[in-house]
Amino acid sequence: MKPIIEVVGLGGGDVNQLPLGIYRKLTNQENCIYVRTLDHPVIPTLEEDGVVFESYDAVYEKYDDFDSVYKEIVCELVTKAKDKSKIVYAVPGHPMLAERTVQLLLERKDIDVNLIGGQSFLDDLFLSFRFDPIEGFQFIDATNIHRHQLQYEQHLVFCQVYDAFVASEVKLTLLEDLPVEHMIYIGSAIGSENESIKEIPLVELDQQATLSNLTSVYVPPIEKDKLNHQPFRLKEIVETLRGPGGCPWDQKQTHASLKKYLIEEAYEVIDAIDQEDDAAIAEELGDVLLQVYLHSQIAEESGYFTIDDVIKSISEKMIRRHPHVFGDVEVKDENDVKANWDSIKKQEKEGQQSSILDSLPKSMPATLLAEKIQKEVAKVGFDWEVVEDSWNKVEEELVEWKEAITNGNQNEIVAEFGDILFALINIARYYKVNPEIALQTTNDKFKKRFKFVESEVLRSNKKWEEYTLDELDVFWEQAKKFE
Repeated sequence: MKPIIEVVGLGGGDVNQLPLGIYRKLTNQENCIYVRTLDHPVIPTLEEDGVVFESYDAVYEKYDDFDSVYKEIVCELVTKAKDKSKIVYAVPGHPMLAERTVQLLLERKDIDVNLIGGQSFLDDLFLSFRFDPIEGFQFIDATNIHRHQLQYEQHLVFCQVYDAFVASEVKLTLLEDLPVEHMIYIGSAIGSENESIKEIPLVELDQQATLSNLTSVYVPPIEKDKLNHQPFRLKEIVETLRGPGGCPWDQKQTHASLKKYLIEEAYEVIDAIDQEDDAAIAEELGDVLLQVYLHSQIAEESGYFTIDDVIKSISEKMIRRHPHVFGDVEVKDENDVKANWDSIKKQEKEGQQSSILDSLPKSMPATLLAEKIQKEVAKVGFDWEVVEDSWNKVEEELVEWKEAITNGNQNEIVAEFGDILFALINIARYYKVNPEIALQTTNDKFKKRFKFVESEVLRSNKKWEEYTLDELDVFWEQAKKFE
């Protein structure tokens, strides 16, 4: 027969809130009662009535995290239960409400757990903070808080705000989304004669002197216009723009009509990165994100896919293609990572395409597409073994281009010039040079130098036609020196 641990809830307030049946059970115990903490208003009264408690308050001093505390408490309880066959364990509030040690006990297969419910303080909490949970309500363990779980349009209540450290964690998490002056409520001993509720600015949360295991923090629902930084707001905005009474321009857009804007916005992000302007990068990335949401909304209206499908697709792909992070695959360096990525990608595409080049986007800029083509064919060995062969290919293409010029065949001139560029891009790949970025760098460099030449011509009060190319080249060389 398995040892038994009876878990009794002490309620959320003083002894007047303790059900009579639980009071009799506790006072009729011959052996001591194990309790997670003595810091509860019921304990002193029960001790006066002869109840003996053994607490685990000292365990809290041994660890920096609550998870370790709870695991040790559970281990000790199980050991005592096996030694005595049956013990009583008392917890604040209700055993099934924000009590991690009880959840850990229920996961054990080597003991039986009997739950004897105490009064939950939720009913009193709703009364004290005066809200109806049907409007949307989240009850959150302050010792295990994650920002992504918070739904600010609902009523938020954080329990187990034991001390300044826990309060600080709650505050810092909330400050990710709320201003420092945002008003919140601190409740203590809810439902008891010692109940107190205090309204304070969020920034003062961890500065309170009366924090205890009976402290709760209430955050009322937040207006939508204060949550514009959250993804759901952008989806709502796009839905509104596309919906009845929205914007005529947005309503007319299609996947095809938006293509050019996606390309433009991507290039504007690159410009912002080149300028090392963080504010501009954030703004331009927002413009790209808008395009993603617009395309997703258009698809959702036609019943094809939603933004959730877009996010799910990329999330699953990232997990699938990073088995060294989300699985048990081991890698030595980024080369192993790249090899794994290519192998997994190849498996995903098996049977979907007749050529390894079928998946390459046709609308990609020509320089980038050339580089992608060369990388793909190189994976199957269709590549020069040494870079010298690539240089020879460039020289060969130059000769053929000159011959085409001599022959005066315009189609051949265009084709042979394209061959030169393709061959040069192949050499750039050997030296890990991105051709698009390289050419853009040259464009920017040329623009800066030419602007300097312009300024010198303007300052001279002479006209452009009064200068020879050699004279203008002097200004050009000066611009290079200034760089």
